[in-house]
Amino acid sequence: MSAAAPALHIAGLHAGYGRYDVLRGVDLDVGPGEAVGLLGPNGAGKTTLLRSIMGLVKHRRGVLSVAGTDLLRLPAHRIARGHAGLVPEGRRLFVDQPIEDNLLLGALHLRRHRDRVAELLESVYDLFPVLRDLRRRPAGALSGGQQQMVAIGRMLMSDPKVLLLDEPSLGLAPIAIGEVAEALEALREQGRSILVVEQRVDLVLRMCDRIYVLAGGEVALEERASALGDDGRALIDAYLG
Repeated sequence: MSAAAPALHIAGLHAGYGRYDVLRGVDLDVGPGEAVGLLGPNGAGKTTLLRSIMGLVKHRRGVLSVAGTDLLRLPAHRIARGHAGLVPEGRRLFVDQPIEDNLLLGALHLRRHRDRVAELLESVYDLFPVLRDLRRRPAGALSGGQQQMVAIGRMLMSDPKVLLLDEPSLGLAPIAIGEVAEALEALREQGRSILVVEQRVDLVLRMCDRIYVLAGGEVALEERASALGDDGRALIDAYLG
């Protein structure tokens, strides 16, 4: 981890719905330019953690910051303006609208900065060349893998300091999973900071520097991916049930 301020810093975070705490004292960091994987069984609180970072879930107490900026007092729409960006499970695209319109929605807060929006759009097309060729096609006409590319591109258009992805491989064919993994690896090589929730242990071991396992709303394991050989994978599998 860099000596600089973490891209994402979470300490003692309690958050949940109504009176119920889903997250109980979570500590988690993502360093600048680091890809971190978050594993855990269904109901462990993984999606709740991502939604907490985005300001969509009530925080009870704790510390939550991005690049030194306290997010606990910011509304969700402010967090989405360059602090953190989320690719939600299920993608949630406007399927009747063209690909490029879906992408541009991510940059609404930058609409007065046309040159920057153009740069971001070009960077998305460089990452996913197929989208450039299909940019006028309705998002609903794409394959699942291509739709996931649009969802990732829309998130990148907000120019976030931390990239959050919820189950990016879910429902995708093996070839599409490989393409998404390659894109995330390319983003990491570009120095982007990434937190990805994923059930596929092999995928997380491939593209992440460190791994956390969440169980019962608490961190049950933190380890470098390089230290998790066959025995480490079995340990993670045990937490995943």
